[in-house]
Amino acid sequence: MALDNIGKVQNYVGSMASLPVTVSKVLEVCNNPKTSPIDLDHVIQLDPVLMGRVLKLINSAYYGLGTQVTSLVRAIIMLGVNTVKNLALSTAVLDRFTDRKGFSAINMEGFWRHSLCVGVTAKLIARRRGVDPKSVEEYFAAGLLHDIGKIPMNAALASDYVLAMAVADRERIPLNAAESRVLGIDHCAAGGAVAQAWKLAGAISDVIVHHHAVAAYEGEHTDVLLTVAVANYYASREEIGFSGNRYPERLDPAIFGRLGIPKSLLEELDGPVNAEIEKAQIFLKMAK
Repeated sequence: MALDNIGKVQNYVGSMASLPVTVSKVLEVCNNPKTSPIDLDHVIQLDPVLMGRVLKLINSAYYGLGTQVTSLVRAIIMLGVNTVKNLALSTAVLDRFTDRKGFSAINMEGFWRHSLCVGVTAKLIARRRGVDPKSVEEYFAAGLLHDIGKIPMNAALASDYVLAMAVADRERIPLNAAESRVLGIDHCAAGGAVAQAWKLAGAISDVIVHHHAVAAYEGEHTDVLLTVAVANYYASREEIGFSGNRYPERLDPAIFGRLGIPKSLLEELDGPVNAEIEKAQIFLKMAK
């Protein structure tokens, strides 16, 4: 059964629409450290929808500017190359998963609220730790997309995924453990298939695949991975949104030490996280 389920998930991922050419080009351009706002402007101008999203974001309550920004180049300069890259990627992914039909196990609004919570919590933790502001948006995007594998799992396996979720609830075990037992594949592996199909690389891909197995991770994006793991634990523990993981595995206390933050930091995040989630709803609205 496990091989059959893996095949179903892989077939579903293979049938998904690929990322738009413009978004793929944006990712390619932004991965070049010598990229300038002008370079990015030339690419984005070829996609009126993405251009509109960039301008909508810079003029939204998320940034709270007092004056209207109408120049794309100025918007890119103000937002930063990484923010624009992650906006393009995040909204493209959301575009492909706005159809709510067949979501028997996961409520879409709850799923994306959980994902937003992980993204903004990871971003807040990164800021508290003094991470380079140019890199902070990568934490947000990795957090937002960390559970993307649950979508092909739920769509391709439907009723069996409901069963896996029921096992997790009944036995009070982490959802990924129940997925592996019942289905023979977990959402991290399914997310890895999505990342491969869409040629996602770097921290975002590593977080998607390894966020429930941080101890075994030996890649170069440990900092982002551990931060998202902490953020995911916080969002699941506080039941912000709905991830299906009501009994998350407790984090190794050493993770907090490796990040250089006290565990008590999580208790200080409630107010800021809720405020950031409300502002970050703009990411969901732009994908509709």
